[in-house]
Amino acid sequence: MVEAPTKKQVADLVEPFRVKPGDKVSLKHDFDSAFKMHEVHKHGADQRLKDGIELLADYQARLAAEGTRALLVVLQALDAAGKDGTIRHVMSGVNPQGVEVRGFKIPSSEELAHDYLWRYAKALPERGKIGIFNRSHYEEVLVVRVHPENLVRQHLPPSDKDDDVWKRRFREINDWEHYLVDNGIRVVKLFLNVSREEQRQRFLARIDEPEKNWKFSANDARERQRWDDYRKAYDDVLSNTSTKWAPWHVIPADHKWFMRLASGAVILHALMELDPQYPKVGAEQRQALVREGAALAAEGPTGSR
Repeated sequence: MVEAPTKKQVADLVEPFRVKPGDKVSLKHDFDSAFKMHEVHKHGADQRLKDGIELLADYQARLAAEGTRALLVVLQALDAAGKDGTIRHVMSGVNPQGVEVRGFKIPSSEELAHDYLWRYAKALPERGKIGIFNRSHYEEVLVVRVHPENLVRQHLPPSDKDDDVWKRRFREINDWEHYLVDNGIRVVKLFLNVSREEQRQRFLARIDEPEKNWKFSANDARERQRWDDYRKAYDDVLSNTSTKWAPWHVIPADHKWFMRLASGAVILHALMELDPQYPKVGAEQRQALVREGAALAAEGPTGSR
């Protein structure tokens, strides 16, 4: 029987990927997209991931039973980094009733008529559940920044269109996430860091393999031309919004097997820190359960229990 990983083991695995609050981040110089730990080998990673998923499922069941807190996983990445696969593999053993995955496309006219955080606030997980944002409120300081024409569509007052809009949004997002944490919603933020060459290879696979054609669009190729702009925007986001209450984790994404293991470890570690507990019944309720159990046992054939 394989021992479940300890909290310290999980913490040691995720620590290299954590962006320390206040650090000025350069993805190019600070994080290696092809990184994998020497002591973690591909042939043993599947078993480690399986062990972690079993433990994650146990914590998720306890979170649901406790019913007072929730976990929000924010998943950001450039195209083809592996967001969907990460969700599918890491959450494979969790009760689907306890997990809500939300993706955010181009905002509707109704969403554009509200403040930019409105549609994300509506999608927050209920207490006792794990919510996953496949792309998130950070699109408002990433895609909108790379494509400023989207800012015009948000019908902002004149004073909100100056050069400080991004700094202000960083502050607003930090404050909003602090509010969520104060109200029992733990925020876990993952950026899947894929290299430009690995993205190119994955795009080619989507074109060459018929069963993957549906994953590729002309817009993917157009957005790839803005690679440097997106990386610069991510540098700014990671530098300004990794906080003590909601730090970012930059996950190496060139090796899918390690990306899934590391992502799962970050989520598991957050649940370990929350440490949800099954509710305990009082003495009176316990006595009532014992009586009901005795009555049920008496209904069965002699010796059936």
